[in-house]
This record gives sequence, structure tokens and C-alpha cells, in this order.
Amino acid sequence: MATDTLKSTTGASGASGLRRLLLDNGALTALIVLVIAMSALSGDFLTTDNLLNVGVQAAVTAILAFGVTFVIVSAGIDLSVGSVAALSATVLAWSATSEGVPVFLAVLLAVATGIACGLVNGFLISYGKLPPFIATLAMLSVARGLSLVISQGSPIAFPDSVSHLGDTLGGWLPVPVLVMVLMGLITAFVLGRTYIGRSMYAIGGNEEAARLSGLRVKRQKLAIYAFSGLFAAAAGIVLASRLSSAQPQAAQGYELDAIAAVVIGGASLAGGTGKASGTLIGALILAVLRNGLNLLSVSAFWQQVVIGVVIALAVLLDTVRRKAGATPVTASGTGNKGKQAATYLLAAVVAAAIVGATSFLHSGSSDAGKSQRIGLSLSTLNNPFFVSIRSGAQAEAKKLGVDLTVTDAQNDASQQANQLENFTSSGLGTIIVNPVDSDAVTPAAKAVNKADIPLVAVDRAVNNAATAALVASDNTTGGKLAAKSLAEKLGGKGKIVILQGQAGTSASRERGAGFAEGLKAYPGIEVVAKQPADWDRTKGLDVMTNLLQANPDVSGVFAENDEMALGAIKALGSKAGKSVQVIGFDGTDDGLKAVKAGTLYASVAQQPSELGRIAVQNAVKTAEGEKVAKSVMVPVKVVTKQNVAGFTG
Repeated sequence: MATDTLKSTTGASGASGLRRLLLDNGALTALIVLVIAMSALSGDFLTTDNLLNVGVQAAVTAILAFGVTFVIVSAGIDLSVGSVAALSATVLAWSATSEGVPVFLAVLLAVATGIACGLVNGFLISYGKLPPFIATLAMLSVARGLSLVISQGSPIAFPDSVSHLGDTLGGWLPVPVLVMVLMGLITAFVLGRTYIGRSMYAIGGNEEAARLSGLRVKRQKLAIYAFSGLFAAAAGIVLASRLSSAQPQAAQGYELDAIAAVVIGGASLAGGTGKASGTLIGALILAVLRNGLNLLSVSAFWQQVVIGVVIALAVLLDTVRRKAGATPVTASGTGNKGKQAATYLLAAVVAAAIVGATSFLHSGSSDAGKSQRIGLSLSTLNNPFFVSIRSGAQAEAKKLGVDLTVTDAQNDASQQANQLENFTSSGLGTIIVNPVDSDAVTPAAKAVNKADIPLVAVDRAVNNAATAALVASDNTTGGKLAAKSLAEKLGGKGKIVILQGQAGTSASRERGAGFAEGLKAYPGIEVVAKQPADWDRTKGLDVMTNLLQANPDVSGVFAENDEMALGAIKALGSKAGKSVQVIGFDGTDDGLKAVKAGTLYASVAQQPSELGRIAVQNAVKTAEGEKVAKSVMVPVKVVTKQNVAGFTG
């Protein structure tokens, strides 16, 4: 079993003592420095509402990371926790709503799903002799696939009784924070006070020695991965509660954040070290970074760079600690618990004093001009269509002399909820949102309503929340126009395939429904295949290549955006625009170039720059108290080679 064998040999000088303190508490030191820096740089950071936002935004990552802590302490890895979280939440929502299972039993079923996934991981690793990386990578794919199968790719409304986990107590204390603290205490108890916890350190320190000393290592690993699955299920339930729906694509990439939080908190990927408090600090560091960088209007792309640098520095610090003979980060032993508690108390006092002093830097700031501050949360910037929305919005903001902050949700409904919460605590004059999903954004949108900040939706509606205006094109109408144009080009008969957007997104559902409705007037058109390509050109190429193997005689393709259409054109080669007609959606620059070249028959153009421009116009008018139309529909237009020359998006 791992013990604190590395003891300080440094002298008792004040400088050496301080150096020892910083080395032994590197993550805590980093968190304090971050809080102080963000407080000094942004007057919006050090507010009660925003600090509670940080706690809520850290909750899901922290709960996942607590489960991953067990695995990493035992020298394993679990890449499946994000997918298991999504699957568990989907099982709960599906069983409680579609199948009529009592909510209590549905919750137990969701928890059992998480545990079962963990047990499968443990069995494959312990008895199947698969490396943890491979076993959990396989489960990542299996769990995500099952989530999509159960939900049919669409979000499922969460039971109201469980959705209260995403609410607040007393109107101010977020329930997710309480759940995070509870799971942290359970983690600390398991690691520091139980046989299985001591076994984790022993296995991580030296698995062979643990086996020779009598530990049933295989059974212990089953339990360890079951714990990870249990915590993943809890995180999935909390996440779905925040969004009031189970999203089959939820928590993508969260496994990396969870692992990062554990490593930043002082655990070693080599095993044998780690503790719950360090993991919590690691999750808070990530949340503070994202929150603060949002408040400072730092690009989402640069945020990823910064977080990557922080992770690298955390691992480097761990190396320095070990070389310097710092005390290992473990939960075993009780000799230093009083010293650790005193360290945390001292850190809290020092941080509070410095933060209190920095708050005077902003105490004289006035609220004047806040009506001219606008926040824009886009569903993604990894797509030319939304980049064009941003460009139009920025050009109009510059013209009107207003301060526009743009964030990128990266097609993650939870991350978008975080961004809206950050905007709300910043007291912006108006918030513009391009929802990842029209239903998942509802809870965050209601919080914006509660703060009396006008909300403008662009491109997609916000369901069940008040918006001052909706600036959009009609996706359903666009789908119908695409069906009509393609069918008429094919003479009313032929076989076609459909490339769908990311499963579960409202834009994909609406465009697909419109296209299906439009095809009803053309019974001679047969849809032989439908496959998602996630709005991505490369995936469009791969999916279309595969579909052509089974359907070489297709004569038409409908892609729910231009990026996938361009991928399909590449797969079709010389057939594109000749024997096979392809129609896309969005009217992006690359799409219009393909229309001019004749390889893309048409694109249903939405004029994205115009959407961004009009959204900012309405946001400014709303902030200044002017009345605006509840719905502003920017006309869609089918752009072909005949009219592309005169079209400007």
C-alpha cells in the first residue's frame, strides 16, 4: 500500500518552508492565483451570482472526475465516462417518459446502467486482459451508440421531479453544487477510510506487490470501474437536470476534462497518488478559467489553448514536486490532516483578503453603458455558416458602436448554458443566442428572463422561454424547397440519399422534416438511405463513399448543410452535377463556389451574414427600450447556377 515515504529534508528557513508549502499545494496555489487574477481583470467575476455560476459549471466535471480519481489512483484510465453519463441520463428519461416506469425506479435503472458499464470495463480489463485505454475507448463508442439508439437521435424531456436537481434551494443555492460536495465527501471517505480505497493506492503503487500481498486485484478492479460508472451516472443525471432534457450527444469530450481535473489536482497517471480535495480543486480551476476567459471576451479557440497549457503545466509541476521530495498526494494516513486543514484555512483567508483588496479596483465602475454591451453565444464556430453569422454581427456592432462579446458553445448544450449564465452575471444589456438545441437552452434562457435581460434568438428558436425577437430563416420551409428543387431536377423520379446533421439537433430535425414533407408530392422519388454526417465535410465524404458501395445507382443527394454536400461531391467525383445531382443548405461561400462550378446543383441559402446583422440591430433596439418585431424571418432562397451570380449572402 502506498504510504507517505517522501519526507522533507529541507531546512527550517522561511523561504524553504514557503517553497515546500507551494510544492505540496500546487493546485491550490494555482486556484488562488487564478481567482485573484480574474478578480483584478474583471469587475464581473467577484459577484455572488458569478461565483455560484462557477460552482454549477464545475459540478458535472467534478462528479465525473471523482469517479475517474478512483481509476487513476489505481493506475488505470477511463475514457468512457462522458458517454456513460449520456447513456444513463437517456435511460432515465426514456424509461420514465416513453415507457411509463415510475421515476424512482427509472433513477435506479439509470444508476444501474452506469454501474453495469463500469463492470463491463472492469471485466474486460481484469479478465479479458485488455489495456484500460482500449477497453474504455470501446465502451465510449458503445455507450454513445446505445444512447442514440434509445433516443432515436432526439432529446428526451426529463421528468420534472428529477429536473429539480438542476434548480436552486432558497432561490440562490444551486443543487448541482450540493450534489458535487456530497459526491466529493463520498470520494474522500472511500479513498481514506475504506478497504477498497486502500486497495486502490496499493494497486496503483505496485500491482504485482499488491497481488502477492493477498489482494484480489481482479475483483478490486471490477469494483473500481463500477465506482467510476456510478459517478458517471450521477453526473449524467445532474447534467440532464440542468438542461431539462436527456441529450444523446451530451458530455462529449467531458472524459478529457475529468482526467485533466484529476491530474491538475495532483494525481499521477502512473497511479498510487491522488485525493478528492485535489480533484475538486482541479475541476474548479477549469471552471474558473472558462468562466473568467468568457467574461474577458477571450476567443473560445484561445480558451482551448490556455486550458491545454494549464494541463501541461500541472503535469510539469507534479514532476518538479517529485524531484524536490514533496509529500505525495494521497489520502492514506492521518498524520498530516490537521496540517492540511490549516493550510486550506490559511489559503482561504489570504485569498479573501487579496480578492477583497482587488475588488476596490472595480468599486467605482458605473453601470453606464451596459445597455451597449451585447453577448452572442453561437452553437459552433467550426462551420462557415456560423462564422458568417459572427462576421455579420461583428460588422453591425462596429457600425453601431456597441461592445459585442462572442462565445462558441462547440455544439455542447451544457457549455452554452454556462455561457448564458456568465453573460447573465455580467449584467449585459442584451444577450443573443443561437441555440445548440431549442429545448436544451430553455433553463438557461429562463434564468436570463429572470434577470430581466432581453434575449434575442438567431437562426433557431428558444422553446418555452421569453425572447424579445427571433431572427431566423425557416428551416422547415427550406427543407421543403430543397425537396421540390431536387425532385424537379430529377424529373420526379429516382433514388436519393440524405446526409443528416448531428443527431439530436433541432436544425437537423427541422430540415429533415421539411424535406420529407416536400417529397410527399413526388411519389416517384425513393429515399434509399439516410445517415448522419454531423455537419462535417470529411464525414460527409466518408459516409457518401460508404453509401455509394451499397447504392451505386443513386441519382440525387440532399445534404442538410453545404459542408456535408461538399464532402458528398468529393465522394461522387465526376458524377457530381452530371449523373448525380446534389443539393445543400446554408449558402456558404464554398457552397456557392461549387454551385458556380456546376458540381453542386443548388444550395438553400439562408443569408447568414444578414441574420447576424439583423440580430445585433434588434438587440440594440431592445436594450434601448424600443419595440421590435417578435419574429423577423430572413427569406431563404434556392440558389442555382442560373441565379448565383446575383446572390449575396
